[in-house]
Amino acid sequence: MVMKPNRWAALAAAALTALAVFAPSAVADPLVPKGFAPASTSWTGPSRGFVLGFSPCGKPGWCASLLSTTDGGKRWRRAGEPPISLPDNHNQVKLTVIGERDVFLSDGTRLLASRDGGGSWAEVRLAGVREPFYISKITEAGPRMFAMVTGFGSPSTTTLYAGISGTRLLLPVPGFTVTGSTTYGDIATSGGVQVSMGADYRVQKYWTSSDGLTFATAPPPCPADSSASLSGVRRGQVLALCSGGPGTPQPGATVRRLWRAPKLGGQFTGTGQAPTLGIDQSFSAASPTAATVAAEGGGTGFLHSTADGGTTWTTTVLSGRGVCLNDLDFPDERVGVVVDGLPDAEGGSAVYRTTDGGRTWRELGFG
Repeated sequence: MVMKPNRWAALAAAALTALAVFAPSAVADPLVPKGFAPASTSWTGPSRGFVLGFSPCGKPGWCASLLSTTDGGKRWRRAGEPPISLPDNHNQVKLTVIGERDVFLSDGTRLLASRDGGGSWAEVRLAGVREPFYISKITEAGPRMFAMVTGFGSPSTTTLYAGISGTRLLLPVPGFTVTGSTTYGDIATSGGVQVSMGADYRVQKYWTSSDGLTFATAPPPCPADSSASLSGVRRGQVLALCSGGPGTPQPGATVRRLWRAPKLGGQFTGTGQAPTLGIDQSFSAASPTAATVAAEGGGTGFLHSTADGGTTWTTTVLSGRGVCLNDLDFPDERVGVVVDGLPDAEGGSAVYRTTDGGRTWRELGFG
């Protein structure tokens, strides 16, 4: 199916809203490192959040610190010093926090887990994985831990790995693998477990589960000529972003559309086309009608947001860091966060937060 531009997309592309860069003062623990630069963020509620970052420290050059807040980023304290380095290949070091105690870190190839809120760490291995590979997603659902892993061999494979929570070894989940020239996958666990996998913009598979143990196949959220980025179940409804290949219809652009199902495992239907500016970086829905797409193109970051289910869109232009936009997430219907840039990038990095469902964004300070 070829998705054609409509008048809403044209209006949305023109409705660019310049970001008023505002860095509120933050009160930091004296032990928060000087020069702290955020790499990843994960929030368990609208006020409770964690940020992994790096600061200059001599050898090896950058040292990791985990910070936490209970008041929406007004005050920060150091929660730990994870034994992980900033990769030379500029991979993001990804942070995932489940509840208050389970914390996961990955630099794309190495996976660490903490069961005490970041105080101590253990390495988690992937059984039978072949290099080169990349861990794109880590999460937990019920009694199981999951990782989405893409191998860059010839052919490429994307596989879902899983294990009992607390394990130090994850195994491939039988039947949850796709193969092709280009493969991809996503998993969401809020309100029910969803797994989407695809290959070459021709094949798409989709499963759902209520407990993370037993999965059922379901109608895919997207047409076969697009890939799916998943969000959690919002008030019973399920939202997904369906995107064509990057660089279409022109370089630095992506054809994308919001799709919605009335329940977990239900049939998805599409809405009007979203703005095409930028290459997809991350996606999250705040409610059944409000969603945001983080995209990057031409050295600029864009946050495309809708409050009416995809009928109209506005675009917030972030700083000119233009490296990547990661960890977009809405822990509730009004509060959302996103990480702009990388600690060792020329423009540095920052965490932005919204308290109005994605209409306006403010940079968080770390003291």
